[in-house]
Amino acid sequence: MPYYRRVGEVPPKRHTQFRQPDGSLFAEELMGQEGFSSDSSLLYHRHRPTAITSAVPFEAPAWSRVPNLPLKPRHLQTGKLGGGPTGTVDPVLGRQHLLANDDVRISYVEATEPSPLYRNAIGDECLYVSAGAVTLESTFGALELREGDYAVIPTSVIHRLVPKDGAVKLLTIEATGHIGPPRRYLSVRGQFLEHAPYCERDLRGPTQPILAEGYDISVLVQARRGWTEHVYANHPFDVVGWDGCLYPWAFSIHDFEPITGRVHQPPPVHQTFEGPNFVICSFVPRKVDYHPLAIPVPYNHHNVDSDEMLFYTGGNYEARRGSGIEQGSISLHPSGFTHGPQPGAVERAIGVEAFDELAVMVDTFRPLDLCEPALAIEDTGYAWTWNRDA
Repeated sequence: MPYYRRVGEVPPKRHTQFRQPDGSLFAEELMGQEGFSSDSSLLYHRHRPTAITSAVPFEAPAWSRVPNLPLKPRHLQTGKLGGGPTGTVDPVLGRQHLLANDDVRISYVEATEPSPLYRNAIGDECLYVSAGAVTLESTFGALELREGDYAVIPTSVIHRLVPKDGAVKLLTIEATGHIGPPRRYLSVRGQFLEHAPYCERDLRGPTQPILAEGYDISVLVQARRGWTEHVYANHPFDVVGWDGCLYPWAFSIHDFEPITGRVHQPPPVHQTFEGPNFVICSFVPRKVDYHPLAIPVPYNHHNVDSDEMLFYTGGNYEARRGSGIEQGSISLHPSGFTHGPQPGAVERAIGVEAFDELAVMVDTFRPLDLCEPALAIEDTGYAWTWNRDA
């Protein structure tokens, strides 16, 4: 993260003696990225965070992917997904994988039960809450997430997700590296710059430790070579305090300040995060182009180096009217295909002063493959909707 936080009890000097009431030492843990060369945090445990009593292979739900062939735009209807791949629908094992490449995997889940304790040792995860609420519990403390929140969970943080008041609907973006604010929004020291569409005041992190007790605690670990179930001698949520710049954090899409202009602005003005070979953008309600001859909807465009995925999560997306797109829809417009507004959208948009739309976009710089659940919920007529009359 671009700024420092301190939560709970920590000693005045790092890597020095910090004793518990009984005189024993707290166990210091450094969690850091890029081999001691990037962001990190120091956590202080009541027990050794290295003490495991068992490690066995774990059979996670199987999944597969196939190329987007024949190459065409796709429309996925998440409302038709039904239950997850396991008997219980939790926010981790219940994910329905939809699109993937070697950099990122995009899934959707409607979860009603708490997830197991889990750590993703492959890369960071970005969650988007499209409906409902969920508590993100981790070794760093708890974060309350509600509709419209993004949450970024750094690689290998032990955590679990606990739905609140019924079901929570999540779009999940799993990276093979790290996710953070675009570098152009940050100073050389990591402060948000004045042109950034959000800043430190908009971000939330854990504010106090959880301090759970327990023995022989199971944690599922997803790694590049497969899944393992570790059993920890003591509950990993035994941290009395931590400080640093690496921790789970949340940001509401409703706090994203849109950048507008006299003529139509390109998608980079909507960029919210960046990951390895992909970006995440937020389309929010906003005033639109105010040149007297402006056309507010997007022009036909062909991003020759990227695939574009859009998740429609609120409001009315004017450029897609007539295509069958609805709340919860996901569209995929691949490189090799020119896409744009539906027939009639350009004329309808002229003179419009504001758009009421909410969508999350992921642009990838390698082609996205289709996973089995995506094929089962595809609106197969979508590719031909540009041929219809307005």
